[in-house]
Amino acid sequence: MTASPGSGPEGVLAGRWIVLGVGGGIAAYKVVEVCRRLFDAGAHVTPVLTEAAQRFVGAVTFSALASEPAHTTLWDGPDPIPHTRLGQAADLVLVAPATADLLARYRAGLADDLLTSTLLATRAPVMVCPAMHTEMWEHPSVVDNLAALRARGVEVVPPGEGRLAGGDQGAGRLAEPADIVAAVVAHFAARASLAGRRVAVSAGGTREAIDPVRFIGNRSSGKQGHALADEAARRGASVVIVTTVDRPAAAGVEVVRVESAEEMHRAMLEAAAGADLVIMAAAVADFRPKVVAPSKIKKADGPPEVVLEPTPDILADLGSRRRPGQVLVGFAAETDALATNAAAKLAAKGVDLIVANDVSAPGVGFEHDTNSVLILGADGTRREVPLAAKAEVARAVLDEAAARLPA
Repeated sequence: MTASPGSGPEGVLAGRWIVLGVGGGIAAYKVVEVCRRLFDAGAHVTPVLTEAAQRFVGAVTFSALASEPAHTTLWDGPDPIPHTRLGQAADLVLVAPATADLLARYRAGLADDLLTSTLLATRAPVMVCPAMHTEMWEHPSVVDNLAALRARGVEVVPPGEGRLAGGDQGAGRLAEPADIVAAVVAHFAARASLAGRRVAVSAGGTREAIDPVRFIGNRSSGKQGHALADEAARRGASVVIVTTVDRPAAAGVEVVRVESAEEMHRAMLEAAAGADLVIMAAAVADFRPKVVAPSKIKKADGPPEVVLEPTPDILADLGSRRRPGQVLVGFAAETDALATNAAAKLAAKGVDLIVANDVSAPGVGFEHDTNSVLILGADGTRREVPLAAKAEVARAVLDEAAARLPA
């Protein structure tokens, strides 16, 4: 489904099908207002209440305010597979309050009620709104569960601080209904930000052959580049990813497999020719052996002399060939002087954005599921993204890139 024109909730949410999952926490009463606001903004709202949620608020309350009666069980009703129908129909599954128990079951892949079954039966984006006591919110298991869900692309509306059940004060209070609805609006606005655009992304580390067995390479896993391609596809773009790694891609993403810098150079120039947005997230080797041995070099022959030569500067070539209106994003993996080196690369390569990370920092860059980046713009903008799942970093990078595309 597509949103109607307009930047307000009514324009963005009109016609969107939102499955509103309600967990079993005291904050469930606040979700009644979330339901009403979503419905008033034109969304088709289908409430799904857990058994525990019904101990705090009645299903009839949601039924009166939503687009259809609330669903509470896998077993009653005319539809023999309600979770599949709901999962396939949804444009978004919104879970509030997302209790510690519900987050743990979702992370583990359990499907023991209608809500968790729907979460597993959907390919739609999922947004969770945690709510619990401070001690639970800060517990390592909850922190780990949220990190794992974020790494899978689940969006999180963080709780606030304030009065909790029992009169306690602290972090873990469910976000206010207006803030939850605003997050939903922002989600759909972002999802439309690349509709009709063509995006080319590179990912992974190149391998430069020494002989048929050995190569010069790096530890890049390609996770960040693939997260960028997947997020661009979710936002409506036609995406091609030129990658050196065998990773699954989102539905509709065209995958071009390469190995060396020379192969990536040719493939990226071809992909970029028709692209509105080009993102060079791959870790391309700067040098390659000048001569590749035709057969395996034997240890008995002694250490070989490997003479290196520069590889093609793909980012510079993309910058020199880009057409007016095309947005170009480069990446810089650094180990020191992050801001200084990133600014120098931004100026030297003629790009719109440089996304820099310190790959020597804990949890950052190569092989990790998390990243922390500094985004510098040619227009002088600066944005820091603290340590987060690579899916979240991808959203931040594409927010900045999409804002620079011409209307």
